[in-house]
Amino acid sequence: MAFEALSQKLDAIFKKLRGKGKLSESDVKEAMREIRLALLEADVNYKVVKDFISKVTERAIGHEVMESLTPGQQVIKIVYDELTNLMGSKETKLNLKGNPAVIMLVGLQGSGKTTTAGKLGNYLSKMGRRPLLVAADIYRPAAIKQLHVVGDKVKVPVFSMGERKPVEIARASVEHAFRHGNDVIILDTAGRLHIDEELMEELKEIKSAVDPCEILLVVDSMTGQDAVNVAESFHSKLELTGLILTKLDGDTRGGAALSIKAVTGCPIKFVGMGEKLDDLEQFYPDRMASRILGMGDVLSLIEKATQNIDIKKAKELEERIRKEQFDLNDFLDQLKQVRKMGSLDQIFSMIPGFSPQKMQGLDFNEKELVKVEAIINSMTKEERRNPSIINGSRRKRIAMGSGTTVQDVNKLLKQFEQMKKLMKQLSEMEKSHKKGRFRIPFFNF
Repeated sequence: MAFEALSQKLDAIFKKLRGKGKLSESDVKEAMREIRLALLEADVNYKVVKDFISKVTERAIGHEVMESLTPGQQVIKIVYDELTNLMGSKETKLNLKGNPAVIMLVGLQGSGKTTTAGKLGNYLSKMGRRPLLVAADIYRPAAIKQLHVVGDKVKVPVFSMGERKPVEIARASVEHAFRHGNDVIILDTAGRLHIDEELMEELKEIKSAVDPCEILLVVDSMTGQDAVNVAESFHSKLELTGLILTKLDGDTRGGAALSIKAVTGCPIKFVGMGEKLDDLEQFYPDRMASRILGMGDVLSLIEKATQNIDIKKAKELEERIRKEQFDLNDFLDQLKQVRKMGSLDQIFSMIPGFSPQKMQGLDFNEKELVKVEAIINSMTKEERRNPSIINGSRRKRIAMGSGTTVQDVNKLLKQFEQMKKLMKQLSEMEKSHKKGRFRIPFFNF
């Protein structure tokens, strides 16, 4: 998960601050030096870091912090505020004016434009819009075919005209959308391995021909500062209206997300958080700042759960957890439902107080789920209801019956206990929320 290393370093810095009853100016400056280094190691633009540290320091050595009974907490709150401001203060929604509204996706080859076009089409369909994907990349081998495959998967129509000129395809797509009732056009334009004049001229022609309401740059967040440089170049030529960061779920230091708005002035509108075609999230600066600082992101978690979890089953499960009846049958069912929400690392990052490190080993892909299901199906009804009775001989029998190893069975039972803890905490959070007491604990880490 992006920002993982940065989050760990900031948490260690803040622990030192919280441990002090009063803060001196030298304490604050020492913390700022450590934060500066952590941000630079996360590949945040050095000018952005300099400005950020200056703002935080100015506020942190003020009277309000120095005289506070909880100065460490006040500094954390200031860092949170400034991180949020750095990434844009508040979310920037799509501009969908026009009949049809035209969204033009641009970027370098390999940034994930075609997949992102499908994700965006899927997102808009769920909003009740009628999008049309347009294959305007005639250069990359199989790009047109790929867009058709992606469109079929998300049940969004695709318009293509083979290898006709991209500007002709773009114009024709507007007429096609108007005739067929599509109210949003998503243009998947061509990219290059690097920025060149020919690419930019073609994109300018398309812009002039269809007058898009949005020109969104798709950038790979794993390229770090290169992503910022690419954004600057595209913005100077095309006047971008926003950005979509892909692969933010990957092993990236996250510097692009923290730098790109400050450097280009263009808001981040969406982030790609996985490989599935529904792994596209609207970007909320405050929620991302909260995740970076280990405060969780309960609002996004609730939204994901609402979209993916069977409400009837969830109520039944809540009752079983409350009565401490959560068993291995529930465990398997929950794994299947939770997998729809994304990777468990992502989900943990949204829960206040949780981190992937605290729940190491609790992650599943589709192949793992098959193995888990085989192991649970090899158990007796009593073993599923009460796993504590599963001794050494039972584990051997279960492993043999499921075609797995005793180590696999042991691993599953350990994961079950971890999931029980997670379910109990989520249940307690939900009860607090219903009573009107729940809030994101900015200071209670």
